[in-house]
Amino acid sequence: MNKNSRGHNNLRENSSERTGEERQMTEQVILLDGIDPLVMLGPNNRLLEQIQGYYPKVRLIARGNEIKCMGEADEVSVFAARMNELIEYYRRYNHIEEGDLERLLLDDNHMRSAASGDFEDALVFGTSGRPIRARTVNQLQLVKEYTNNDLIIAEGPAGTGKTYTAIALAVRALKNHEVKKIVLTRPAVEAGERLGFLPGDMKDKLDPYLQPLYDALHDMIPFRKLEQWIEDGTVQIAPLAFMRGRTLESCFVILDEAQNATVSQLKMFLTRMGVSSKFILTGDTTQIDLPKRNESGLLQAMRLLGGIEGISIIRFDERDIVRHRLVKHIVRAYDASEKQRNDEQ
Repeated sequence: MNKNSRGHNNLRENSSERTGEERQMTEQVILLDGIDPLVMLGPNNRLLEQIQGYYPKVRLIARGNEIKCMGEADEVSVFAARMNELIEYYRRYNHIEEGDLERLLLDDNHMRSAASGDFEDALVFGTSGRPIRARTVNQLQLVKEYTNNDLIIAEGPAGTGKTYTAIALAVRALKNHEVKKIVLTRPAVEAGERLGFLPGDMKDKLDPYLQPLYDALHDMIPFRKLEQWIEDGTVQIAPLAFMRGRTLESCFVILDEAQNATVSQLKMFLTRMGVSSKFILTGDTTQIDLPKRNESGLLQAMRLLGGIEGISIIRFDERDIVRHRLVKHIVRAYDASEKQRNDEQ
């Protein structure tokens, strides 16, 4: 079904149009046939207000299962086409989340992927029964690149789902018997804190630091099963230093927070790769916690390894952020400040 036919099904255009000095004004009614208005508009029209913010030149009025949009003909036409694509998205995927709106309404690549059904396939089903899927274009790219590459570097800002998607791929690979083990690791670099002041032995000190990895696994593997796999070594979670001297064969290995690995650490890690293994590195090069005298191994790896067959580098950006909507604005504010500082130097 093409865009024009969808728009015709969901739209009712007012026959009266009035022409100003230089612009033509119009109004159209978008029908939410068979869709609970609360789903599309949100409690107290919260989602509608968010949608309105993306199209400030179009005035929106919601009544029952109708959304009346008024404004310049060109603006209304673009908005109506996008809204009809949003309605089709809901009918295809049976949900719309607040965080999806900006990607769906403003990102053409994301909308094309959604319309073609690329986001339909579940990687795994979570412990709650919820399907875990790629939700953004670059998450989808990570899933696709996994098929043809044994080493993937996923770099980008916080909240873009890099590690979560990678862990979902790892769990799927383990359940499908593509690998024998999952190995998750992080460099033990403190973001302003010192592990030595934490209570307990080394494991007690490191477990809180590795907690995000445990959290993702608990979303995808029942508690008892995960505990069993950790006990028998099928799932291993350890700091990067513990990788030295190992050969990781038939493993799915994820290095999280890779920007905090030094050049020598990352070289050591990458040379652990054994036969039938998959390696994914995730990191954010804007959040390097290494002492300034040390270069980030991730930055060097991205310079050196690009273009090698079997290695893929995917750069996530703010469009992929799937956390609270404010995270995107926070990232933008810090990026703008960094750019201004660089311009002044």
